[in-house]
Amino acid sequence: MCLAVPAKIIERTEFMATVDIGGVTRQVSMMLLPEAAVGDYVLIHAGFAIQAIDEEEAQQTLALFKELEQYAADN
Repeated sequence: MCLAVPAKIIERTEFMATVDIGGVTRQVSMMLLPEAAVGDYVLIHAGFAIQAIDEEEAQQTLALFKELEQYAADN
């Protein structure tokens, strides 16, 4: 099973981007999504942006991750 995490692009160069994932920033490769721009949401897997997604979908997924995190902390 693979897990891709939604992230917002906050800085962009030709082949790399800085993304925000729940307040944590990471550098990721943009080789697979050359059309993605600052402000866009993308799915990140293994250091690569692999798919563009809309903000609503990204926020829903991040909320589910927070629920899982809270569940794990409570149990």
